[in-house]
Amino acid sequence: MEKKSRRWAGAFLAALLLALPLPTTQGAEPEEPQVSAQSAILISADDGRVIFEKNAHEQLAMASTTKIMTALLSLEEAQRAGDPVVDITEEMVRVEGSSMGLLAGNRLSLTSLAEGMLLASGNDAANSAAIYLGGSQEGFAELMNARAQELGMESSHFVTPSGLDDEAHYSTAYDMALLARAALKNPEFARIAGSANLQVEFVEPAQKVGYANHNKLLRLYEGCVGVKTGFTKKAGRCLVSAARREGTGLIAVTLNAPDDWDDHMAMLDYGFATTETLELDGACPEAVAVVGGERESAHVRAGQGIRLSLTREEAQRVTSRVLLPGFLYAPVTEGERVGRVQYLLDGQEIYSVPILAGEDLAVSEPPEPAGWEKFWETVKGWFR
Repeated sequence: MEKKSRRWAGAFLAALLLALPLPTTQGAEPEEPQVSAQSAILISADDGRVIFEKNAHEQLAMASTTKIMTALLSLEEAQRAGDPVVDITEEMVRVEGSSMGLLAGNRLSLTSLAEGMLLASGNDAANSAAIYLGGSQEGFAELMNARAQELGMESSHFVTPSGLDDEAHYSTAYDMALLARAALKNPEFARIAGSANLQVEFVEPAQKVGYANHNKLLRLYEGCVGVKTGFTKKAGRCLVSAARREGTGLIAVTLNAPDDWDDHMAMLDYGFATTETLELDGACPEAVAVVGGERESAHVRAGQGIRLSLTREEAQRVTSRVLLPGFLYAPVTEGERVGRVQYLLDGQEIYSVPILAGEDLAVSEPPEPAGWEKFWETVKGWFR
């Protein structure tokens, strides 16, 4: 009898356990990635919001990720000056390390040099652009540091155009993310950095040479759009990457990362799992009523909006409202601010887009008096 009771108790306990809800991770926030890098950061490419960081402000060597700056300055000058052709000299190619195979006597454009430094990580290409633009490596370093200050890279100092080691050549993961974000806004830079392969054109000798991008993430990671690899014994493995999925853009940086490819894929996965980008475009009515104008209404339009990155949970709590008067008084001037679209998170404003008049609208002329009104106006005129 006691044995039978134990069997019933066991069956009851099993049924009770089956009836209990199983633990689930559905809806749980992903855990922050564990990375091998000495220094790392993940930011939004749209608004610069920091999503993840590890020692992100530690000053370290950054190896050939330096070429992001060199290529950006080269392409900006190419766009300003009509992409001048550079005569390659012996001094320009007298540099150690990775190369795109330049020889003294070659001639190619600044854009072609940028392609060589971003895909093949050519130190010869970086050195050639530096001497052409700055007159010397020292002169070019001044240009690099001036641009770094413009971008807010307060913890960086550039010495070499290629990223070869120098005690005074350093940056931080945070600063390199700022640099990559600025560089990717340049369409030519984005095109080159996002290319897995390119045929680079030489003017002399007249030929095209194919190069494969050292950035394996372009082939390994869905949505990757760049940016640049780097390695020296002092700096270790360095990598700056960017990816975009479903309207969300991310930039990841690791300095001295033994397992950089996996580090970046883990960071980017975490960013896409936790981040949502909202388009705050200022949707508003097409027109507003006007009192005393030559027409009864005036066209209106939204001003410049932004893309804003938030956590997925925060994004669900964003609301908007249009703040626009019921009517305007003439005259109305095109571009005049007449209202705004307000965006709120939990009732607190996080951004507002101005609403602007879309056209000029003059004051209406008073109507001509008719009949007896016109007669009395004439009489009053006599007496005046």
